[in-house]
Amino acid sequence: MEFKKQQAIKTSVVACVIDENERVLLTRRCIEPFCSLWVMPGGKIDHGESILAALHREVREEVGIEIHVEGLIDVFEHIDVGDRKDHFVILYYRAVPLSLELSPNGDECTEAIWALKNCLPKMALPPGGRHILTQVFPDLPWEQPRPADLDLNEELPGGQLTSSSQN
Repeated sequence: MEFKKQQAIKTSVVACVIDENERVLLTRRCIEPFCSLWVMPGGKIDHGESILAALHREVREEVGIEIHVEGLIDVFEHIDVGDRKDHFVILYYRAVPLSLELSPNGDECTEAIWALKNCLPKMALPPGGRHILTQVFPDLPWEQPRPADLDLNEELPGGQLTSSSQN
């Protein structure tokens, strides 16, 4: 009997970082999957690493800030992502920033911003990020266009208060 080896499911953590003015930390992703979309910082959990340690590490690596984690928002699953048909299970945690000065690493993200919540429905977000933000801000008009309908080169909607770019 021959068995076909299955690809592993990738488990990741993402921080939905919201400051006291209800601005959300977003980064412009520069690697696949979801290259050029606005995402919340996060990434894979290393073998032997706790979930919360991975969350803190990923935020620190991507944008250079520390966070306080408040709790799990939800879990989102991406199936058949990209050319390799990857399968991701992503745990989204709500967090508050312990500082606001962003420093995007340039390896995974080229920009990091604090976006006003009212601008979120118009932004090019991947399905998981959009799903989570609809739960966090259910009062917003989420019937706006999906990422495929948006011009990724368009200027950020007027809600950008703080921006930091990596050249």
